Amino acid sequence: MSVALRNAQYAVPVRRAPLRRAVYALRAALGASRFDVGLVCASNALMQRLNGAYRHCPEPTDVLSFPFHQVAAGELPRPRCRDEYNLGDIFLGVEYIHQQCRETGEDFDDVLTVTAAHGLCHLLGYRHDTKPEWEQMYQKEAQILEELNGLTGSRLRPLTAGLF
Repeated sequence: MSVALRNAQYAVPVRRAPLRRAVYALRAALGASRFDVGLVCASNALMQRLNGAYRHCPEPTDVLSFPFHQVAAGELPRPRCRDEYNLGDIFLGVEYIHQQCRETGEDFDDVLTVTAAHGLCHLLGYRHDTKPEWEQMYQKEAQILEELNGLTGSRLRPLTAGLF
């Protein structure tokens, strides 16, 4: 199945092919290769509008996930027809992430990939509102990033490190 990637911002150049390849590999590591995923690279303005509308927090953020299915953490959806083979959409706050990387000195492409992994975990029901939920999500992120690291030689680590 596909990874539909759309760049809806123009402030920050995005290397779409490597990001798409990483999301394909991460989706496979989650056992969700059969499912489509939408990925939108968004501006601060769009992220601020979405964050305000859906989370009542009117400021830009790094990632927002909109799952097509409601599943428990780690469960795969059980589609009833072809049209339901969709995990949902991930909005990456590219401008926000780029600003954070400039401040911290982290590699933008690496952080974008890790943020996409975080968003994929959210599509599969993982959350980080409590310490046990965070631990479960952190372990899943670490696992799928380790698989990606093995394929690419990267040294990516979960986004939620040190949250609790």
